[in-house]
Amino acid sequence: MGTALLKMKLMPTSPEVDLEEIKANSKILVEEKGGKRCVFEEEPIAFGLKAVILFFEIDESQELEPIEEGLRELKNVNSVQVIDMRRAFG
Repeated sequence: MGTALLKMKLMPTSPEVDLEEIKANSKILVEEKGGKRCVFEEEPIAFGLKAVILFFEIDESQELEPIEEGLRELKNVNSVQVIDMRRAFG
């Protein structure tokens, strides 16, 4: 099987939330579920609210649902959305 590259948007519950805590917890969760090479960006939304954009790779044979559900259950995460999913070549 190949490798899938994913891009997910994690929306915090409020602008006051510590985004570094969300990043650390999501990295731990993704790596426990078989993801690799987690990279993060912050995307300004409005009124001081920033989304955490998570990039990682995972084997195509693994299911994505356990990762999504785990991210939704993280403290201070309001919603999780898969923005992009591609097959890696090379």
